[in-house]
Amino acid sequence: MKWKGLAKKGFFYTTFIFTFVVLMSLVNDSFSHVYVHPDASSKDSLNYTINELSERLLLSVKTEDSTGSIRKELKSIPLDSLIRTLNTDDKKNAFWVNMYNAYYQILYTDFDLRSPAIYKASLIEISELQLTLDDIEHGILRRYRHKYSLGYLPQLFVSKNIKQLAVSEVDYRIHFALNCGAKSCPAIAFYSSDKINSQLDLSAKSFISQETTIDSVTNEVHVSKLFSWFRADFGGKSGTKEIINKYLGVSVNDYKLSYNEYDWTESMENYDESRFE
Repeated sequence: MKWKGLAKKGFFYTTFIFTFVVLMSLVNDSFSHVYVHPDASSKDSLNYTINELSERLLLSVKTEDSTGSIRKELKSIPLDSLIRTLNTDDKKNAFWVNMYNAYYQILYTDFDLRSPAIYKASLIEISELQLTLDDIEHGILRRYRHKYSLGYLPQLFVSKNIKQLAVSEVDYRIHFALNCGAKSCPAIAFYSSDKINSQLDLSAKSFISQETTIDSVTNEVHVSKLFSWFRADFGGKSGTKEIINKYLGVSVNDYKLSYNEYDWTESMENYDESRFE
């Protein structure tokens, strides 16, 4: 009887400890998606998701408000929290597209940088990282594809942090969302992780509609140069045609592709106002 009593107690304690550990892991996971500024007091602290910080930064850039405090918050995020929180491609795409578009404007205006230096300047401070625009676009959003390989070749040397932050699968629609300050670039829009799929679809349809012309006489379809520069991201020429078919509701499978010249004329602050309402 004594041993039975001890066995029951042992079973009870084991069950209690196991349940406690499971509950604490669930609580920790739920709070890992919320960032609390370390300088905030417990009484009046404001909790922001990491994705919301990117949205606030882009909005502040657009309204020409100071971005210093938000950039400080982004810099103070622990790296493990950044990696753990951006745990889906939807969250990664929304966060990093907003960051790219906000920081292109910041680097251009506040640091007076121009191409090609603007893409290589390690001035984007997030967590303990110092990233470049190229890191965000080609390392994270394009899953470390080589910038000048049409999307067919990977980068040879990729840091551990970039690998951890990168999307698991490249979404070609990000090319219709990233703005590099040129007239032929897509307009800047607002992206949130819970609506990113419909928002990217809207950007794709808008950009493709504006940049595509179909000539039924010559049997040619004229598309943005982006489809050439990042050919593999779009599934090659056949993939490009399928994308045109999807968003324009036509069939250009038998048409010849022709790529428009890219207009690099400066066009800063090109915001899609309807997407910031």
